[in-house]
Amino acid sequence: MKWNRNVWYSLTLAVGLFAAGCSPSAPPNSASPPTGEAAQTSEQAQPAANQPVKEQKLIIGRGGDSVTLDAIAATDSESFKVTVNVLETLLNFEPDNTNIRPGLAEKWEIAPDGLTYTFQLRQGIKFHDGTDFNADAVVFNFERWMDKNHPLHGEVSFSYYNDMFGGFKGEEGHIIESVKAIDPHTVEFKLKKPLSPFLNNLAMPAFAIASPAALQKHGLGFKENPVGTGPFVFVEWKRNETITLKKNEQYWQPGVPKLEEAVFKVIPDNTARLTALVSGEIDLMDGLNPDDAESVKGNAELQLLDRPPMNVAYLAFNVEKKPFDNQKVRQAVAYAVDKQGIVDAFYGGSAEPAVNATPPSVWGYNDAIQDRPYDLEKAKQLLAEAGYPNGFKTTLWAMPVPRQYMTEGQKIAEALQQDFAKIGIDAQIVTMEWATYLAKIRQGEQDMYLLGWTGDNGDPDNFLNVLFNPNENRMRYKNKEVQDILVEAASTVDHQKRIDMYKKAQELLFEDAPMIPLAHAKPMMAARAGLSGYVLHPTGSESIAAVEWKE
Repeated sequence: MKWNRNVWYSLTLAVGLFAAGCSPSAPPNSASPPTGEAAQTSEQAQPAANQPVKEQKLIIGRGGDSVTLDAIAATDSESFKVTVNVLETLLNFEPDNTNIRPGLAEKWEIAPDGLTYTFQLRQGIKFHDGTDFNADAVVFNFERWMDKNHPLHGEVSFSYYNDMFGGFKGEEGHIIESVKAIDPHTVEFKLKKPLSPFLNNLAMPAFAIASPAALQKHGLGFKENPVGTGPFVFVEWKRNETITLKKNEQYWQPGVPKLEEAVFKVIPDNTARLTALVSGEIDLMDGLNPDDAESVKGNAELQLLDRPPMNVAYLAFNVEKKPFDNQKVRQAVAYAVDKQGIVDAFYGGSAEPAVNATPPSVWGYNDAIQDRPYDLEKAKQLLAEAGYPNGFKTTLWAMPVPRQYMTEGQKIAEALQQDFAKIGIDAQIVTMEWATYLAKIRQGEQDMYLLGWTGDNGDPDNFLNVLFNPNENRMRYKNKEVQDILVEAASTVDHQKRIDMYKKAQELLFEDAPMIPLAHAKPMMAARAGLSGYVLHPTGSESIAAVEWKE
């Protein structure tokens, strides 16, 4: 959006379009009945008297558990898959793209200088605990997020807030000057300088508004007792097993949710998860092995769902540890990575080799950069120049759970291990439980590690700043030139200038190689054939409000 607009965004949509997937016809990437069913007459489509429509309950099989249900503290997709259905944001993305539409705020105004945003909030909305959603609740949440001294900030890092808004209250880069309740249904944000992706940031699931009363009641225990305004109410969390939600009977959007209950069930193995889907134990699954796509297509009781790609899988280094503090060592490793081989072996044609951390689907992508080829002799040469002619011993951390960007983390680690051995690098594979894996990487215990990123808002800032921000990145990477570019790009109004700056940043990062982008995946899910209304979002986090069974 242009920053000099001074008009009210009265983008109020038809009620049915507010919930994800509530469109007159399902988008191509949505769950819908097979063509044969859809073609039947309305009389034929009715269930037989002795065969009632399936109970409106959804069981979602997934590879790992949530880390937290406090949205602002989450950084992983398994957490957001749940929180987006319990807590809501001021603004929403469209069901199948990152265009902005109203959420808890029904319209907004931007001052000509791009420094003041005024939001009109929807009236009559209640949190699940019966308390009012209003301007004071919005202010309370932002104060909690931005102020490290807030009693409910605690020891949690709130990484997304730090990344998207330039730090915390009192810090030099913090972009938000103030958040103020003008009246019960009006909130004013004042910024210290323009922030181009500000509206997109507010639609990210991390910035969902929680009940102040519930936060005060549960304290840091809110992460296990989330209370929001969303279409589903939290019921129970059995760690590493299931999370159960029930229908919000008082939900503010008429006609949804359709489901009475939703269960998120952990089944770590991809093949076991597919077996559970085929047997009817679960209704929907992520982390589908690419090789299994054809079997899903050939099963009349199942349907295959494609997610619009907006992600990157990568191999990264802890650049504070030797020998990865040496640029030539990092470049040598890059030459020893057979990206095409990885894509062919482990993605089954549902990915493309990655050159940059940003995917081609995100504007600002630098397609002029030519990737390093798979060249073991060049890798050996660079290792010798760096002082490691005989290689070295190290560890390679492998993801324990499938992610949209990498469904076979362990196998990819084994393939990398074999290639690294050819240039003298003895890499011991290390893995552990998912939450521990993330925590230890954040603490800097790793040498090399596999991870990835799925974009949250469609802006290159959400890839480059999130992944390379010196205050937060897991690589411990600090490059002042890169950071200066990213800070300036985020506050620049001119779109072409932003593109040019992001392209320059990608050039610097490619040369410095703190990470090696591996692949941009085209994630797939599978579902039972009777499931309707499930619309896959590029960010990997979607509402199930409009999902229902039609059999």
